[in-house]
Amino acid sequence: MLQKAMGLLGLAKKAGRVVSGETACKEAVRFGSSCLILVASDASSNTFKNITDSCKFYEVPYAVAGTKESLGNAIGNAYNAVVSVNDEGFANGILKYIQANI
Repeated sequence: MLQKAMGLLGLAKKAGRVVSGETACKEAVRFGSSCLILVASDASSNTFKNITDSCKFYEVPYAVAGTKESLGNAIGNAYNAVVSVNDEGFANGILKYIQANI
């Protein structure tokens, strides 16, 4: 199921509805454009804390999904620790697959 979530993430990237990187994702959360934040399971503890604290404060859902390599590969990069999905439809679909994987 996680593979399907990564496939949807790739489609969201092609549609221009994805932002990657810690700073860009924090801005997306702060300005209300983020519908879902994905954090890699091997992200640093500092990155994880910064992102999840922002998500909790601004009430944006987040999930731990894959590794930095798998998140990066899904959106056409080598590595990404944090990805923001800025479309509600894509976010709901990705979250559904991630929750089915748990």
